[in-house]
Amino acid sequence: MDLRPGARIGTFEIVGPLGAGGMGEVYRARDTRLDHTLAIKILRAQLSSDLTHKQRFEREARTISTRNVWSAL
Repeated sequence: MDLRPGARIGTFEIVGPLGAGGMGEVYRARDTRLDHTLAIKILRAQLSSDLTHKQRFEREARTISTRNVWSAL
């Protein structure tokens, strides 16, 4: 999924790409409701139907959400 700056996902507005890897793409985004900058990772479409990859993606999201690793954004 190639999200352009200005694209919206719910209350999140894409600012720009941060990187990409084997599982997906990461974008800098702004929560328009809370006026907060964050990172959004999108799982590659071809992996989204694979249960193992979805579970890994969810574990990674839970781990990241417990840390303030994006404070430099």
